[in-house]
Amino acid sequence: MFKKVLIYTIFILFISKFAQANFDIKARTAILQDYHSGEILFEKDVDRKIFPASMTKIMTSIIAFDLINKGELSLDDKFIVSENAWRLSEAGYSSMFIMVGDQISVENLLRGIIVSSGNDACVALAEGIAGTEDEFAILMTEKAKEIGMENTNFSNSSGINSPDNLSTVKDIMIMSNYLIKNYPKFYKYFEEKEFTWDRTGGDPIKQGNRNPLLYKNLGADGIKTGYLAYEKYSLASSINRNGRRLIAVGSGFNSKNSRSKESVKLLTYGLTNFDLVSIAKANEPFQKIDVWLGKESYVHAYTSEDIYKTIKKAKKKLLKVSVKYEGPVEAPIKKDQKIAKLRVVYDQELVGEYDLLSSKEIKKVNFISRIIKSINYLIWGDV
Repeated sequence: MFKKVLIYTIFILFISKFAQANFDIKARTAILQDYHSGEILFEKDVDRKIFPASMTKIMTSIIAFDLINKGELSLDDKFIVSENAWRLSEAGYSSMFIMVGDQISVENLLRGIIVSSGNDACVALAEGIAGTEDEFAILMTEKAKEIGMENTNFSNSSGINSPDNLSTVKDIMIMSNYLIKNYPKFYKYFEEKEFTWDRTGGDPIKQGNRNPLLYKNLGADGIKTGYLAYEKYSLASSINRNGRRLIAVGSGFNSKNSRSKESVKLLTYGLTNFDLVSIAKANEPFQKIDVWLGKESYVHAYTSEDIYKTIKKAKKKLLKVSVKYEGPVEAPIKKDQKIAKLRVVYDQELVGEYDLLSSKEIKKVNFISRIIKSINYLIWGDV
């Protein structure tokens, strides 16, 4: 009986490893990231140049969000629609259907961009912020470089046909991660399933979000679809499920149906084959560190960042966490002083090392107390 169970277990492990090694999706290029740990769970030709199409609109939104956070722009500010912007609503592109001379709030333009994927709204916002779309594209590319998008150049605000509007799925992932992390209040626009524009001179227009994953029971809350005749279909997507967030970007899907199906497949792969382990929370006590010659005998140490690791399912026992320091640490100790190292080892390999900081100031005891402590230590080994 034991032999049968052992053979069955080995067989299941073999099948699981074989399935993971041979996992693929039907896209020219794709990437999957565990948001909290930052670890890449799947990649396929991630540095291949792509035309990002409407995924470009993520950066268009980021520029506006950035200015709002700095107090240089408000959601209530209104921009006047130029003929240049209006023409895109008449040219067969995805549109918000704005009119020349309309005064539209920044918030409505953003929702028209994010939910309705309006190219006309992109130009109106770009011109309102930078004067011209060309100048706005310069801001977009500068921001891309700032956040680590090393292989991206933006030449317009919407992603419509341009040989110079280039990126990679890896860079789109970096941009998506940055969006979610830095603009949580505004990111909620990306999960809206519909937007109604009460347009001038006509009945209100209600349009649904083009992201197919929002309509599935998957926990999706963003981000942006794309399509160009040459590039075919693309999608930057994210799910947030049970405290776990994954970001996937794929380009070169052959059809809308394939884009939806393969993106779900990629995200499901991340959920079912990997676990996220929370090791430390930023600014929360992690461990007591012994103090020598201090007015207190110990101090709580903390990390300045959240620390997560993503590991393969059923492999948690291979993850080891330890604290290393030359101790006890001698007082005086300053608040936020580096006093130890948190080490994370997975399968006998060091996968992370982080500073542990003092949560408070510890002053040194007076001269007499130091002598007494030193004598105690020499006799009893008591610190």
